[in-house]
Amino acid sequence: MINKKVAIEVLNEALATGADFAEIFFEDSNSRMVMIENGKVDSSSSNSTTGVGLRLLKENQCVYGYTTDLTKKGLLKLASTLNKSFHGERVLTVNKLDMIRAKNRNPIGRSYNDVPREEIISLLRNGVDELQKLNEPKIVRSEFGFAYNHRCVAVFNSKEKWFKRDTEFGRMFVSVIAADQTGFETGFEGPGTQGDISFFTEKVDIREITRNVVRVALQNLGAKECPSGVMPVIVGNGWGGVLFHESCGHPLEASAVAKGLSCFSGKEGEMIASPLVSAVDDSTMPGEWGSIDIDDEGNPGEKRLLIKNGKLVNFMIDDFNGRRMNRGGNGACRRQNYKFQPTSRMSNTYICAGKSTPEEIIKATKLGLYTKGFNGGSVDPATGEFNFGCSEAYIVRDGKICEPVKGATLIGKGFEILKHIDMVGNDLALGQGMCGASSGSIRVNVGQPTLRISEITVGGRGGELK
Repeated sequence: MINKKVAIEVLNEALATGADFAEIFFEDSNSRMVMIENGKVDSSSSNSTTGVGLRLLKENQCVYGYTTDLTKKGLLKLASTLNKSFHGERVLTVNKLDMIRAKNRNPIGRSYNDVPREEIISLLRNGVDELQKLNEPKIVRSEFGFAYNHRCVAVFNSKEKWFKRDTEFGRMFVSVIAADQTGFETGFEGPGTQGDISFFTEKVDIREITRNVVRVALQNLGAKECPSGVMPVIVGNGWGGVLFHESCGHPLEASAVAKGLSCFSGKEGEMIASPLVSAVDDSTMPGEWGSIDIDDEGNPGEKRLLIKNGKLVNFMIDDFNGRRMNRGGNGACRRQNYKFQPTSRMSNTYICAGKSTPEEIIKATKLGLYTKGFNGGSVDPATGEFNFGCSEAYIVRDGKICEPVKGATLIGKGFEILKHIDMVGNDLALGQGMCGASSGSIRVNVGQPTLRISEITVGGRGGELK
């Protein structure tokens, strides 16, 4: 940990040549992973990370550097190196540092550091035992894993403020591969929490997860190829929200909006979606995977209403990109670790619940596709163009879910599918994942209720939908 006296000296050295803002980011974290592969404990590893990142701003210019040398001499050297990017007179002096206090919605209960390795292995063994009971010869590979991270962060800045944050996260994952003479298919689930080990012992059933990933892998192995064409698509709740996260969430981040690189730049106040659609990015949900009490710039986490009844009303904004927008940050600034400069990122992002039941949505669909999840894809924030592969999908005929299909890909533009959402369910759920972007890989929740897109292009090798 850096003391305030040293932090003040380093900030003032960083500001010596005209920067109008300086920020020190200190991090000390440790993580551990235990994995059982094909029934045997394959690995048990731990890792620790300690370092400092230093960011200097001048108007719309930014320079960033980091170091693992936490001595006063090492930190001053970093500050002196970075301040050479600017050539002017000092405009700011730091004389004190007052602590920012934020509501702790995610207190640490029983620390993962105090959970014996044997207890975690025993928890994973329940999944291994279930897999053995299923006795499916086509399952040729399995992985049961558990990972946790304990992270202590402190930030000092030239606004004469500082704060510290102590957080823990845990995640379990189950992955299987099924294979036969036709090829192979995978199944995966990875529930996570900002709570302690009790979440996994009391709220997560690893046996049920194991049965489900095996079912999906075997089902896809025997499924026919998905037909292609423009058709209605029902997207299931929970992890189905990754479609909105990627195709619409990233273009709503200030890192793209402020530079005019988003398909939503300049459209605040306009109808960009169906009136049935409201969307939120909420950092304040207690215990949730993507929540933050205070962001990496010292702004309190917020519940940001992004879309209200189809109208674009807000963005996810960090202080730096907010300069171009003449707006301050709204608690959406995040980074993976001290090696990355922070920027606007999502936290718990979801489409709000509607009034229809999932059964009503399915019953109202004459012919189309029903997908429960996605296994990868890409999006261009500037154009909103995306493509996503479906991990579990079915044909819908005459209001009923029928045969499973594989190889389905959804293709389109985010701002177009928002307007084509014509039914929204009442079964909102969230799913945990990792999101990679310019400030590294961070924890996020995606989410939505079951919803229907009236028409979207579906790619597949199964010919025309009949």
